[in-house]
Amino acid sequence: MEPVSSVSGRAIPFGAKNVDTDIIIPAKWLKTISREGLGEGAFESIRAEPGNIFDDPESVGAPILIAGDNFGCGSSREHAAWAILDLGIRAVIAPSYSDIFSGNAVKNGILPIVLPQEAVDRLMEVARDGEPIDIDLDTQTVTTPFQDRFTFDIDPFRKHCLMNGLDEVALTLERQQSIGQFESRRADAQGWLSTGTNIYRGDHA
Repeated sequence: MEPVSSVSGRAIPFGAKNVDTDIIIPAKWLKTISREGLGEGAFESIRAEPGNIFDDPESVGAPILIAGDNFGCGSSREHAAWAILDLGIRAVIAPSYSDIFSGNAVKNGILPIVLPQEAVDRLMEVARDGEPIDIDLDTQTVTTPFQDRFTFDIDPFRKHCLMNGLDEVALTLERQQSIGQFESRRADAQGWLSTGTNIYRGDHA
């Protein structure tokens, strides 16, 4: 996945509370295993309404979504994160999230920021005025052109993964040398356990 160190630009002033994953991406879109194209179905029921915030020309392509409390509740479908990412959103700001959605977001390169409701309300005002918002993951700050400055907490491991573009596969590959050394020692000491090709020892064709 692409690293995330900063996100800047216009924000979508959504703000709705208790938005579940079925609203983010309806079940009929879950037949695909591809991460591409799901943006078309993102927030489908909301976008069916004329004048909705997501299809507003001012919102199209915005990299930041401002949401309400308990965003991403409901089922654990990872497609919700895929759909948001396919819309071009790289950061979500809300007072709270479903734990599963928050984890899925990080695994797919989306920064979920938790801020107090008062800060979220202020950022909603800035977004409605069409002004940009700047997010710096290194300093863990959200700023606006009006000298607003909000700090947020994030788990150090999640921060490391986002800033270095590490999903679960990449994290495993970071330890490829150690894995290979373990496999070699095991093969030497317990060869009867080894079957097939050992890709870490380089004896594949």
